[in-house]
Amino acid sequence: MSPEPEGWDSLRRGHITYLPVAPGRLEFAMEVRRAILRTRPAVVAVELPRWLEDEYRRAVARLPRISVLVYPDDESHEEEIAKGVYVPVEPCDPFAEAVRTAVEIGAEVLFVEPGLGDRPHISDAYPDPYAIRRIPMARYVEAYRVYPQARTDEVSAHASGIAWRLQGTDPGRSVLAVISLNMLDPVLDAMEAPCDEPRDRPSRPVDLVHAHPDCLAEIAVEYPFLQDRYERYRASAGAFASADEDLIDRPRVQLDLLREAELQYEKNTGDSIVHWQRRMIARYSRNLAVISRELTASLFDIVVAARNVAGDNYGWEVWDLANRYPAQAGPSELETVNVSSEDVWIRSRRMKLRRRLPRPRQRLMPSSLKPRKKETRPGEWAEQLEGNAICSYPPEDIVIEDYGQYLKGKAKSILSEERLRVEPFLTSLLDGIDIRETIRNWHQGTIYVKNWRKIAGEVGAVVVSFDPAHDDRYPYMTTWLGEHQNESDMAFYATDPFANMAGPGIGRAEYGGFLMTRPPRRMYDVWSDPEYDMAESKPERLLLAGLDYSIHRYVVYVAPRPPRSIFRSIAAHLRRQILYVPIGQLASPKLKKLRVVHVLDGYARRKHAKEYIW
Repeated sequence: MSPEPEGWDSLRRGHITYLPVAPGRLEFAMEVRRAILRTRPAVVAVELPRWLEDEYRRAVARLPRISVLVYPDDESHEEEIAKGVYVPVEPCDPFAEAVRTAVEIGAEVLFVEPGLGDRPHISDAYPDPYAIRRIPMARYVEAYRVYPQARTDEVSAHASGIAWRLQGTDPGRSVLAVISLNMLDPVLDAMEAPCDEPRDRPSRPVDLVHAHPDCLAEIAVEYPFLQDRYERYRASAGAFASADEDLIDRPRVQLDLLREAELQYEKNTGDSIVHWQRRMIARYSRNLAVISRELTASLFDIVVAARNVAGDNYGWEVWDLANRYPAQAGPSELETVNVSSEDVWIRSRRMKLRRRLPRPRQRLMPSSLKPRKKETRPGEWAEQLEGNAICSYPPEDIVIEDYGQYLKGKAKSILSEERLRVEPFLTSLLDGIDIRETIRNWHQGTIYVKNWRKIAGEVGAVVVSFDPAHDDRYPYMTTWLGEHQNESDMAFYATDPFANMAGPGIGRAEYGGFLMTRPPRRMYDVWSDPEYDMAESKPERLLLAGLDYSIHRYVVYVAPRPPRSIFRSIAAHLRRQILYVPIGQLASPKLKKLRVVHVLDGYARRKHAKEYIW
């Protein structure tokens, strides 16, 4: 709750108190309701056209169900009303809240906007209204008035029409005038002199329709999930009388939106959002808000961040949940219309969400392909386990070895970029011209060149931790040795492979993390080695082993978060250096495929494994 407005008397002129608002925004709807309940005015004047009054009152009476006013524009005929103007009436709109609250307290409602001509002020931009949650509203208004929009003859004529209506109010009755922030100064100036009665346009047909639940996020100023929170807060006991507004604090609602979308995402796809993705979504959406010169991210920014960080499926869940508005569901006494954003807004932005969910194949299977083998009865394949030995599946070994080499190269490139120096060209081009720095300093007339400092040493062991926060989910721990000179020794922890049988004696598991090191046939069982008992988790045990078994200076550590500082000291004591690579920098689809591992119950299973592993 924002503090009591400072200097509010500057907006009180006689019996009229002016309350400037940003149309459609939640924070101003709260301020309007709070002001009306506090001051109990006899008249509430709203900047809405008088010829819309009857249908607008009907729409307000239907709240919290969102209605849409439809009427032809100046260039349309009555029979072309579908091509006209669409005006949603939302709970979070301060003008709708003014009418709604005035009716509740029994105040007279006055529609003061002239009906002739366009509304010349609606295209103005406002500072982020979330600021009034941290500063007094009066200070927000005064800051805007320092840099108002350019005033035109149309704006002055529009303000004169509003002033004429306000000048006709009874001086003995208190009036609260709710007007757009960018019309405040023009109206105040117009009130200083008598105004002529504006000419009103002839009455036009106005239809009131029920907005389809699926289109609300497109046409509403505030997204439906937030408007539902506002309705719940509005109906709560003691609302607008206390400072507890966490239920509708915009960042908290956005956090709740992302968390609830996570649950749906995990339910529909089986995947989960990890903490580093949450941090990246927060940083991404914040940067998009900064680019738009806003304090908080819009729904578009949130969905874009969710899609680009966690994929289209999660982006869809965020969008779908943001569009949920329980009050809109169910049958309506009005015609239900699915309105698009192009009908309501002059400029709108689009994004593509390609939702990919498990489903039956849509194409015919060639008859030459053999169907995948299945058990004749549950538990048949598990009964064939002998338990004498385990081994890997060679095609998977090739894939994971190649990826280990890729991680070594990526880690070296990161270290090389850290050692890159850019300096002015003096006598040698060194490693080439740095185009970016040269253009940035073009006004100096200086050419800048790159100086790559060579890295002393190679990369030895590779440690990858996919899910360090839930390592208790992976009870299966083993160490197996490379079978030839091109294979690494490997220690890993995973889910129980033999709890999910892919074939007779063939178990399927999911890596939690692994360690790879060359040359092969040197590694003792990492999980029973007492030298690594100081580790607090399985990833730390693998990292200690990687530092111990690496024959080269650098050890790659891929994980959602960097290792504890003590591991830097241990590495320095062993004359090693940890190259940390955030797992968020790696391609998620590739990691998802890489995490699958098959454990074979003996070497004899390799002959038939290709018939069961796809």
